[in-house]
Amino acid sequence: MLIRNMDSRNPVIFPSSEPSLSVEFFPPKSEKAAEQLLQAASELRALKPDFASITYGAGGSTRSRTLEYARRLQNDLGYNIMPHLTCVGHSRDELKAIIAEFKAAGLNQIMALRGDPPQNAEGFTPHPDGLTYANELVALIKEDYPECAVAVAGYPEKHPQAHDLETDLHNLKRKVDAGASFITTQLFFDNQVYFDFVDRCRAIGIEVPILPGLLTLTSLEQARRFCDMCDARLPEALEQQLADAGDDSAAVEAAGLDWLHAQARELLQNGAPGLHLYLLNRSGIALQLVERLKADGLLT
Repeated sequence: MLIRNMDSRNPVIFPSSEPSLSVEFFPPKSEKAAEQLLQAASELRALKPDFASITYGAGGSTRSRTLEYARRLQNDLGYNIMPHLTCVGHSRDELKAIIAEFKAAGLNQIMALRGDPPQNAEGFTPHPDGLTYANELVALIKEDYPECAVAVAGYPEKHPQAHDLETDLHNLKRKVDAGASFITTQLFFDNQVYFDFVDRCRAIGIEVPILPGLLTLTSLEQARRFCDMCDARLPEALEQQLADAGDDSAAVEAAGLDWLHAQARELLQNGAPGLHLYLLNRSGIALQLVERLKADGLLT
C-alpha cells in the first residue's frame, strides 16, 4: 500500500518528511461565533499546524467572510491558510476574480470544490457561464495561478451523488490530472475505509498524497448528522460508546477523543501523510489529541 508519496508533496503544505497536521475552520456568522473562532485559532497556534483551511458556504454565501477571516488568520495569527473555493453560483469570470483576490492576499493554496447547492435547492445547477465540475475549477486556478498548490476532496465511502465508487474514483483522478497537489478526504470513522480508498486510488494511477480528514466529535447527534450528510458509516461500537455516555457531555467528549486518538494513531503508524482535523471552530479536543500523539512519539 503506497500511502505516502513524498515526491509529490508540495513544500508549502508539507514542509518536511514528518507527518503534517492541519485544521479546518468555518467563517463565523455572528460576533459571538467570531470570538469563538479567533479564540480557538489563538489556542491552536501552539500546535504549529502546517496549514489551516477555511470553508466557503453553499452558493458562495460566505465569500466575503471566507476572505476576511483567511486574511485575519494569516496576517494576525500567522497561519498558512488554504481557503476553499466552489463552482456554485459563480460565472467563470467571477471565479477568476476571486482567484485573483486570493493571490493578491498572498494565499498560496486553494481547496477546489464543486460545492453544495444553496439550501433548499433541488440539486446542483451550474451557472450559465460557470463550471460544472471540480476538475474544471482546478484547471482554471492553475491557468492563472500555476504556482498555487491546489487541494481537492476525496470520498473514501463514495460521494453521495456518484453513481458508483468506480465512477467516483475516476472523477477524482480527473481532478488530480488537472493539477491537484493532494487530496483531503471527507470524514470517516473506520480506518479500513481509508486504507482501501488509498489502494483503489493507487491502482488507477492517483499518486498524490491522500490526507485523512477526521472529525472531532462532541455528540452522537452530531456524528449521525455528519454521516448522513456525506454518506459515511458510523461504526456500531462508536455509536454505542456515545449512546452509553448519554447526556454527560464530558463522557461523550472523552469517548469521542478516545476513538479519534485510536484512529489517528493507526493512520500515522501505517504511513498516512498527516492528519486534517475538522474542528467545528473548537480547540479543546485537537489540543488533547496532539498531546496524546506526541506522547506516542507519532508527532513532534
